[in-house]
Amino acid sequence: MKRLEDSALIFGRMMRVDEPHMVARYNEALAGFGLPPTKLDAFRIDMTGFSPEVADERGDRQYLDPHGVNRRFIILSPQQMELPVVNSAFSNTGQLLHEFYEANARALNALTIKDVVYGEIEDPILEARDIEDLLSIEQVEFKIFTGQDLTKQALELRLLIDRLKKEEDAWKDDAMLNRMAELAGLTGDIRSNDLVPEEVVFRHNTFWARHFGGVYVFIDERQTTVIGDPSAPGFRRSRPWQVSYIDRADSELVYRFLLETERVEPPRHDWIERSGYIDHRIEMLVTMLAYKIDPQGTHAPQDPRWMRRWLNENASILEQEGTHEFLTWAKRELESWDTIDLEEIDARGRFILSRAKPGHEDVWLVNRLISDYVRFDYVTRYVFNKPAFYEAYESWEDGLRSHTARELSRIYLADKKKLRRDLYGV
Repeated sequence: MKRLEDSALIFGRMMRVDEPHMVARYNEALAGFGLPPTKLDAFRIDMTGFSPEVADERGDRQYLDPHGVNRRFIILSPQQMELPVVNSAFSNTGQLLHEFYEANARALNALTIKDVVYGEIEDPILEARDIEDLLSIEQVEFKIFTGQDLTKQALELRLLIDRLKKEEDAWKDDAMLNRMAELAGLTGDIRSNDLVPEEVVFRHNTFWARHFGGVYVFIDERQTTVIGDPSAPGFRRSRPWQVSYIDRADSELVYRFLLETERVEPPRHDWIERSGYIDHRIEMLVTMLAYKIDPQGTHAPQDPRWMRRWLNENASILEQEGTHEFLTWAKRELESWDTIDLEEIDARGRFILSRAKPGHEDVWLVNRLISDYVRFDYVTRYVFNKPAFYEAYESWEDGLRSHTARELSRIYLADKKKLRRDLYGV
């Protein structure tokens, strides 16, 4: 993992906390959670306030997410809203935090000038014991606290201002006026800086959860669909009249669900040719095969000359494995026809030639799901399913680790938006 960290492929784009007053505010939040303070003078945090250095210090990567639900957060600066979420049990944690910030930007900007904002994304459950627990999370509520209780003080000041305006002799109450002056010194002018977040309840839409080996929950108007491991507690037993359950091993049924709900873009000449999608898949496939055959070799699938030579030298292996032959067939078909008849290919082939439908609200989640069925494409897994990429990376030989880190830095970190737009339309 050190190579990934040095390349900013893990824990990248995090905010450094090294000013004493900011470290002190972070410790105030930890104390609010009943946790001991960090002894570190400097560390990095993500959007939620999670710090890999603090996690290492206490030997607990779940210190802000102890039960995988009711995620804790620590906001030191509005700058965090532009950061990634690097450790979460739910795929939509970042989306919920974005919605919370956008709805309460004025209050959060004002609060973080003087204080730390912390709290929990509160679910209706304390622990996920079965699928029904996950399905019961229809909305979440942000429980907010501040180190100096500024929100509580702002509410008190607002009430006192109302008294001053509405009670005829309130201006004669010296104790009240002194308290208002004291509170104003702490909160500032609340007429221009609203310190009380007003929108704190948000809908919990489609998501992936790491519970029970990984569960996808897709919510449509009339149907909820769960894709996961049938051995998960509650699978096919929780609300069967309302919830459709799909075994993630049944790739035919998973693809049919994505196609029927118009979440997937099947292979068509226009977007396949424009994106270079098949050439990309071929490069990913050859990378994995080359390092499997010769883990210590120097391989360069991105070089067309190297690629041609390697394909010729390993023709029998490619024929036996079959995926390269399928991809070259698909490329020829789409050069002659607008689409490929999905009935001609199996589910694995359909996933290899498909991407999530651009513009659909579930585009990121669907690309994540697709990456589970096309595991040789390490770029797609890194972009949409980093936990799975990191887990696979740990099992690879050093040569493949070095290659993927170098190539991800070259083709993705150099211009993330361009790669996502070109390959995936997002």
